[in-house]
Amino acid sequence: MSQWQQQPSDRLTLDRIRRWNLAGWILLGLLPTAVAVADRSPARKFWLLGLLALIALCHTVTLTRPRNRVLNRRAYLGVLALVLGASSYLLDGGAAFYVVSLPQFWLFTRVPREAVAFSGAAAAFTVFGGTLGQGWSPQFLTGNAVFTVIAYAAGVGLGLWMHRFIGQSNERQEQLTAELALTQEELAAAYQRQGAAEERERMAREIHDTLAQGFASIVVLAEAARSAVGADPERCAQQLASIEQTARENLTEARVLVGSVPASGVAPGSVATTLRRTLDRFVQDTGLTVTAELPDIDLDQRTRVALLRCTQESLANVRKHSGASTVGVVLTEVPGGVELEITDDGNGFVVEESRGFGLDGMRWRLAELDGELTVTSSLGDGTRILATLPTQSHEHG
Repeated sequence: MSQWQQQPSDRLTLDRIRRWNLAGWILLGLLPTAVAVADRSPARKFWLLGLLALIALCHTVTLTRPRNRVLNRRAYLGVLALVLGASSYLLDGGAAFYVVSLPQFWLFTRVPREAVAFSGAAAAFTVFGGTLGQGWSPQFLTGNAVFTVIAYAAGVGLGLWMHRFIGQSNERQEQLTAELALTQEELAAAYQRQGAAEERERMAREIHDTLAQGFASIVVLAEAARSAVGADPERCAQQLASIEQTARENLTEARVLVGSVPASGVAPGSVATTLRRTLDRFVQDTGLTVTAELPDIDLDQRTRVALLRCTQESLANVRKHSGASTVGVVLTEVPGGVELEITDDGNGFVVEESRGFGLDGMRWRLAELDGELTVTSSLGDGTRILATLPTQSHEHG
């Protein structure tokens, strides 16, 4: 690949270089040449100015309409070589004009051999035109011709070096582009895997906080109902009703999880009403004493769901592990947030040694809303759960 075989993204840069070259060519090539013929004969002046106008027009057409079939780049460079030879004849030497025009033979060709051939032909025409009018002279080897030949050799050397340098740069760019594309694909795959892992983790938390807790309640209630089926039929019927209600709630939660209903599984309304309903069910199922302070606080849906899940998880832990007889629930509105405190007088545990999905799930759920969970407990002293959530940043509901 050469510097003339540009990618579409590089064409704008190459066109800009050609336009800058045109400006320099006009200022340092065409204008000085036009001034140089001012003291020549009218005939020479006429012919040279006409040639300069012709080559300027051809350059403009080639630059602005690169796909025209009449004057393509090769044809233009052929005309340029002839004009350089003719101007060299009319001025008795045109090395300076040739040097200023030399970059065009590399900018308007696609492969180095074309640039070498066209610039060589232009150098030959320039030397021939400069010596045609004055004939053979010993000054031939030290004057205009030698300077033209040196300029041609230097141009070929510099052009080939630039060709190699740009070719290596293009190869490196292609390599970096390929590596970047590969990295982007790997990053996209990593994001996809991370998203899948986060979704599995979210689903696991939701299942644990809803379906798993509900099934655990059904198991406990079924065991109690079986024990009371003969001794206390009324109590047994009450527990069977609780089993039915819990099963229906689990069915609703399952539909929420699979996306068949759009809601969050928590009925709209105040958080106090939702928590009281949960506590009433807990008292009905367990017979434990529950004290509650639940002011009517207006909270968004996500905050209500988070507080409800924390309450459900805490009550489930009380039922399964604590051996408590009394549970206290206090909801408090604080500046910029809300706090939910759940305490029990049960066995307690060592927080640092606690290993379970429930507490971690509560922490993750609160952290998603910029909240935090504080667990205080020790053996024989009961447990205190404190959930803190901000309210100002989540009013979007």
